Amino acid sequence: MADIRIGIAGWAYKDWKGIVYPEARKNAPPPVEYLAQFFDLIEINTSFYGHIKPSQAKLWSQQAASANPQFLFTLKANRAFTHSPIATVESTSASTIRFQMDDVRLAREAYDALASEGRLGALLLQFPISFRNTPENRDHLDRLIRLFAEYPLAIEVRHSSWSDAATLKYLTQVGVALCNIDQPLLGRAVRPADHVTSRIGYIRLHGRRYDQWFDPEKPSDRYDYLYSTQELASWKGRIENVARKAETTFVVANNHFQGKAPANALELKHMITGQKVKAPRILVDHYPRLQDITEVTESPIPLTLFDRAH
Repeated sequence: MADIRIGIAGWAYKDWKGIVYPEARKNAPPPVEYLAQFFDLIEINTSFYGHIKPSQAKLWSQQAASANPQFLFTLKANRAFTHSPIATVESTSASTIRFQMDDVRLAREAYDALASEGRLGALLLQFPISFRNTPENRDHLDRLIRLFAEYPLAIEVRHSSWSDAATLKYLTQVGVALCNIDQPLLGRAVRPADHVTSRIGYIRLHGRRYDQWFDPEKPSDRYDYLYSTQELASWKGRIENVARKAETTFVVANNHFQGKAPANALELKHMITGQKVKAPRILVDHYPRLQDITEVTESPIPLTLFDRAH
């Protein structure tokens, strides 16, 4: 079975204080270095909201490598490429997405910085459910794939109109991964699958907050979901199916509220490897069901560093 990397989306969440991150202590590692002790993968999501400076990308790469030489990042493409700038009030489509070539230049600088450090696992193009399978939208997707063809690419489409043989055939021909997702199955949402259309496999677990998914009371509410062990077990088989066909498989837990993503990611890692996994004591104390599957470690982190934007 090929390389399976199980990790988390993002790391700078204030609600992780006291759950994922212990209290600050002198000479403790920065957040990325801290998390790289436990995971081989982090998906950078701040790149969705703004372009990352190359110097920052290199710093994160060096911090991760100091704790885990095998560590990789994946990252979300900037929303300028995949969302309407006013997506909250209009549907996203080829006609409402308005990126500029400056966006391409700035995005490439960050991607190249990660790649130069040997830390770029994949670039994810994530579209909202309003982005449907139409001729115009297929043309837009094809343009993005050509613009970023030199990077390992994955696309996440959430509307079921993309769940057809033609889409799978096209992505296989251009060597782009189709992201398999777990999300609330509302309306014409994409269902769970185990597709492999390139040398990489990609899986994202968003949680199942049906009551908060489209109209959350707070932005974090839609990701406030702890998967049960039974629910995770249903993904174990899909992950293994993907890994049999892909060279590298990325599995990203995005149910980040109050450290639920790290907890579930460690559970999945244990399920896949069949071995106890290394975990921070503070997280195990908060989620006691991790006790039997983990080897706990003490590794404090300074909240001054944690509070910087990721």
